[in-house]
Amino acid sequence: MRQSQLLMPTLREAPSEAEAASHRLMLRAGLIRQLAAGIYTYLPLGRRVLRKLEQIVREEMDLAGAQEVLMPALQPAELWQQSGRYDVYGPELVRLRDRHDREFTLGPTHEEVITALVRGEVSSYRQLPMTLYQIQTKFRDEQRPRYGLLRGREFLMKDAYSFDESWESLHRSYTSMYEAYNRIFTRCGIHFRPVEADAGSIGGEGGTHEFMALADIGEDTIAVCSACDYAANLEKAEYRVMDGEKSIPTKSPVELERHHTPGIKKIDQLVEAFRTGADAFMKTLIYVADGKPIAVIVRGDHEVNEIKLKNALAAEQLELADQETAERVTGAPIGFAGPIGLAIPVLADFAVMAMEEGIAGANEQDYHLAHVIPGVHLAQVQAGDYRNAESDDGCPRCEQGRLTFHRGIEIGHVFKLGTKYSEALNAKFLDATGREQPLIMGCYGIGVSRLLSAVLEQHSDSNGIIWPKAIAPYHVHVVPVSAKDQTQLDLAAHITARLSEAGIETLLDDRDERPGVKFKDSDLIGIPLRIVVGKQAAEGIVEVKRRSESEAQKLSLEEAIALALE
Repeated sequence: MRQSQLLMPTLREAPSEAEAASHRLMLRAGLIRQLAAGIYTYLPLGRRVLRKLEQIVREEMDLAGAQEVLMPALQPAELWQQSGRYDVYGPELVRLRDRHDREFTLGPTHEEVITALVRGEVSSYRQLPMTLYQIQTKFRDEQRPRYGLLRGREFLMKDAYSFDESWESLHRSYTSMYEAYNRIFTRCGIHFRPVEADAGSIGGEGGTHEFMALADIGEDTIAVCSACDYAANLEKAEYRVMDGEKSIPTKSPVELERHHTPGIKKIDQLVEAFRTGADAFMKTLIYVADGKPIAVIVRGDHEVNEIKLKNALAAEQLELADQETAERVTGAPIGFAGPIGLAIPVLADFAVMAMEEGIAGANEQDYHLAHVIPGVHLAQVQAGDYRNAESDDGCPRCEQGRLTFHRGIEIGHVFKLGTKYSEALNAKFLDATGREQPLIMGCYGIGVSRLLSAVLEQHSDSNGIIWPKAIAPYHVHVVPVSAKDQTQLDLAAHITARLSEAGIETLLDDRDERPGVKFKDSDLIGIPLRIVVGKQAAEGIVEVKRRSESEAQKLSLEEAIALALE
């Protein structure tokens, strides 16, 4: 490909609104251009990378026994209503009506559509297991699109769905996809970790893992063990509960002390007022779970993990109580709630129950209580793990490890859905005994366009992109120094032709530009190998440099071609 004919509009500076490194690089290197907030056009270089990512995904999906389909992006709202997700999914669901006033949605995911398809085509256990996948554009009306392709309103996704007759068979399908994902991300050159995760709005009855590309710009926090392979996102992360945390210390009752704390209701204010550490306080928060108020107590230096709390309560909806509700159940404004005397269910974190005593709200405005003793005053609460794991907590899977925290970009997610969708949409099969059973499902997604961003967050330097070879838009960049030197042009064209004939994707910079411009653009677009044809062209000597290395080397024509063919 001749660069003079390639639509590759590079920029010296990225637009100021581009926050993420990957977003800036894609704009500067001419990979994408924005049409509207969260909506992008892929220019030739970007599209070439995207196609290579798709090909890696296809190869691994096919190797795992999955079959490719293509489902409509436009989905009848009726399917979402049958599954119960039409109202639950929220404002991110793009909704519309056709000329006949029928409701539709632009698909953010395809659980309903694939279930409806298989419902009509699969009737016997003899047709199972079956895994179907597609690579297709998805739509989500993000409130705040940001970071370029990392959080857009239109994006490319691979979604696969498995159908099995038993949980044992689903486990095999899930494991097959899990292993395929590891191969995909490794081939793409991404530094990643599979982490235990919560199923979220997709739902399901079994395990789920997220695949996280480690990057500072990541919107997710993941906990990683220092000694074993345990990893989980923050909302799912467990920690090793020490023996002492599970037993309530024995302490004789002490008379409660009322302390006047006018306007003092935040932990940092209480720490200053009582001249003690945050871990001396019992923080009581009022939530509403499925319409009913509950209280949860965590230590003052800890934060409530709402996912753990929601799961412990088996609640569909969970939210912090508003001021009116909090006052009604505690008798005091928010900030002065305490665990003593509440007539609602109370849950206390293990770390609270391990305290000998603590300071808590008095359920009275401007007052707190000291000498609150778990074994005396919290005897009837439900103890459990309701807090976020923290750095240096013990690993829940091994005895030696401690937890460390990292930022991550979610690039893939695998779910054991169970019968959530098959039962809602009446997708059943006849088992070996002739009995009708609901299909047991799994769901497996990869953000293909997100992968492009994740790669760039990890593979770049101050000069531009450094593509992993497997997904680079071209493998070799041939750069004649002077477009006016016919000897250089002829040798550059000869190298390009030989490499192209050998199946090496080669870009020839035949533009009439200054050498500095050519080299800056070459570094920016990040093609793995650059061959510079300069003043020694007549002698058959060229300069060869790998994008990932700082030093170039002088080689003969044949040596350079041999290196490019490796």
